Amino acid sequence: MYAIVEIAGQQFKVSKDLKVYVHRLANEEGSKVSFDKVLLLDDNGSVTLGAPAIEGASVEAKVLQHLKGDKVIVFKKKRRKGYKKRNGHRQYLTQIVIEGITAAGGTKKAAAKKAVVAEEAPATEAEAAPKAKKAAPKAKKEAKEE
Repeated sequence: MYAIVEIAGQQFKVSKDLKVYVHRLANEEGSKVSFDKVLLLDDNGSVTLGAPAIEGASVEAKVLQHLKGDKVIVFKKKRRKGYKKRNGHRQYLTQIVIEGITAAGGTKKAAAKKAVVAEEAPATEAEAAPKAKKAAPKAKKEAKEE
């Protein structure tokens, strides 16, 4: 089972017990963090795509350590002009380990959303039918005009 999840503005393909380096997170070392923006979920061949994210799916992770990445040297030069600039930086990173992927994590949220959708939908066919009857004459008028 694997998932593609957005963490700190970047997308990662993660699976259980995978260690990942991400941009620095505000969480303390040893704390647990949950990522709700799951874009794709593969459960032994059955793929679920989100639009843009899968509702109720989440990825649980634990922060292992905060560290700095390798030094990156930025060198700019314009030939025959005597222009040289040397600069560099080290990126702040957080190492996390993926503890689990849940396909339908939020039961309370899902139940509340189903209740809202049920209220918006018409209770009977009689309530939905007048809308369809009103739309039908408009379509006939448009066909005659053409």
